[in-house]
Amino acid sequence: MTDSEVLHAEHRLEYPYSRSTGPVIGAFLTALRDGRFVGATGATGQVIVPPTEYDPVTGDDVGELVEVGPGGTIETWAWVSTPLRKHPLQTPFAWALITLDGADTAMLHAVAASGPDDLATGARVVARFKPAAERVGAMSDIESFVLEGGAS
Repeated sequence: MTDSEVLHAEHRLEYPYSRSTGPVIGAFLTALRDGRFVGATGATGQVIVPPTEYDPVTGDDVGELVEVGPGGTIETWAWVSTPLRKHPLQTPFAWALITLDGADTAMLHAVAASGPDDLATGARVVARFKPAAERVGAMSDIESFVLEGGAS
């Protein structure tokens, strides 16, 4: 068989689908854009933040959305002395699991602090949002959390 007898056809494989956020995650992202936090109530009344569409224990649909935060408590943390280019802060910071006031689950985010000696499990933090004009409805709308009382 010669090359002229072989069938050739150009083909482009694409996946143009963009995930929609739905009513629960969409509400959470909209609240972030507005400088607020919301969580979803689970089957036993616990408040899940960030909200999921289904109760993680029972698999049932979550209930109503409730406002939580903007302050919270550090559950655990890890210090980052040399941030990478893709990190949310370009100065040393901590990754922390933070349980927002009114929530029963913790969320992961960055905490700005001058050093690891300023942080402790149980420390109180509050969200520092980007200026309203820069918010787009994403987790990055939260610049970081900062220690309550103005440290860092």
